Amino acid sequence: MSMEYPTIESIIGNTPLVRLQRMQGNSSNTILLKLEGQNPAGSVKDRPALSMIAEAEARSAISPGDTLIEATSGNTGIALAMAAAVRGYKMILIMPDNMSIERRAAMSAYGAELILVSDGMEGARDKALDMQRQGLGKVLNQFANPDNPLAHYGTTGPEIWQQTNGKITHFISSMGTTGTIMGASRYLKQKNPSVQVLGLQPEDGAQIPGIRRWSPEYLPAIFDRFAIDDVMDIGQVEAEECMRQLAREEGIFCGVSSGGAVAAALRVSKTVEDAIIVAIICDRGDRYLSTGVFLP
Repeated sequence: MSMEYPTIESIIGNTPLVRLQRMQGNSSNTILLKLEGQNPAGSVKDRPALSMIAEAEARSAISPGDTLIEATSGNTGIALAMAAAVRGYKMILIMPDNMSIERRAAMSAYGAELILVSDGMEGARDKALDMQRQGLGKVLNQFANPDNPLAHYGTTGPEIWQQTNGKITHFISSMGTTGTIMGASRYLKQKNPSVQVLGLQPEDGAQIPGIRRWSPEYLPAIFDRFAIDDVMDIGQVEAEECMRQLAREEGIFCGVSSGGAVAAALRVSKTVEDAIIVAIICDRGDRYLSTGVFLP
């Protein structure tokens, strides 16, 4: 009898949900962290990357051999490069030139072509659409593509609901494209409208990889402010200090935006009792080593 072995695609998702043990001190609350760095390409973005390619294929909008183009600050690009490699696409990724060397190297390892721009994510997004207009490839457009939040509505939200036995009271996620928070919150609020959904953005002047304060003209089309209960600002220093503390006290090695999400969870924990607070740990810390953020 032949055995069915898993493929790399089939092990995306079903990530662990672990309890914060030391950092919250004595509290009646439970803070749980969803370890998305356990995905095969190392981040929460594995979910929408596969979803956007698979759903576009199912609609016959793309087919293997096509060239795909995407603007990315890092994690989506790495995830798309992996998914494109598995499914047989050429991948062109456009990225701000201030992103870490590890991110560039990972994209190249999967065979993607990189184009670096000096005018940030806004410039990268504009260039991707310009290249599509020139017929150089097809843009998946994670910022406006409903298959991005659909991935989290279909997987991340249900996993969290099941892993907490439906007892989750608060959901916290950093916001970049906003796909994670849009999809997961839609599912969680359908199950229990009283679940509090809190989105995180960097405070003015903070440079936290993967999350943004978008100007109105670049606000992701998939974002619906009414789908979340509150937006919290997080500072650079607070996010980085919490990230380092997670590694040293909890053994959880993650990136800066994940540190921000846990800092926000700890803030919320001080204002409530008997709560089950879930925060997204969106990637792993080894993606940021060259930036020096872990040095004492």
